[in-house]
Amino acid sequence: MRWLRLAERCAWGVGLAMLAFYFIARGHGDVAGAADVARFLEVRAALAESGSQATEEDQDDLLGLDGPVDFSLWAEGRIEAYENSLGEVLDLPLALLRIPKITLEVPVHEGTGELVLNRAVGSIAGTARPGSEGNIGIAGHRDGFFRGLKELEPGDAIEIVTLTRTDTYLVDKISIVDPVDVHVLNPSPSPVVTLVTCYPFYHVGKAPKRYIVRATLQEASVGNNNGTQLPTVEKVAGNRE
Repeated sequence: MRWLRLAERCAWGVGLAMLAFYFIARGHGDVAGAADVARFLEVRAALAESGSQATEEDQDDLLGLDGPVDFSLWAEGRIEAYENSLGEVLDLPLALLRIPKITLEVPVHEGTGELVLNRAVGSIAGTARPGSEGNIGIAGHRDGFFRGLKELEPGDAIEIVTLTRTDTYLVDKISIVDPVDVHVLNPSPSPVVTLVTCYPFYHVGKAPKRYIVRATLQEASVGNNNGTQLPTVEKVAGNRE
């Protein structure tokens, strides 16, 4: 009986230690992410005040993760992938994507590789870059940062914040398409942003559809304020969880 009690105590000790490690790791991700978004905004403010362009030293300060993350809607596997990505170095974020309705603030990085989409959202190759005119394509995982897209409705605001400007877009169309329906990423004569993720949001396995949120530019603001190319849909969001 004494050995059983000792084994039980050891099991409890190991369990409590593992639980403590989990919460410490989760907290580390939030702290690291918050600091990175803060650095982005600090450099943005400094550049606006001086009227200068981003230097190489500035860029070294912006090797960003993302801001404090609300994991409440995330899949456990996606949380683990995000936390594992925190030790990797990414290039300078192109912008911050803000969606006030779902309290999302996340860096937009170049490309849609697995590391980028585990840690943030990605600018789709072949589409316009954040801060420019045309059709800005941005991809994200349906079980991570972009799960909240299911709550958006026409009229909701989307902000793209670069180092020099904030652009505010209003959602005007939400659609569900097949992965091969690449027309959603075609060049646009007017400034728009197209958010792409897999669908259905809670589908088990490889998602068969793509969820598309389209928004049109309403306001562009240059200066210091805190407001704001998928070569194919198949390649960028295809078969992502």
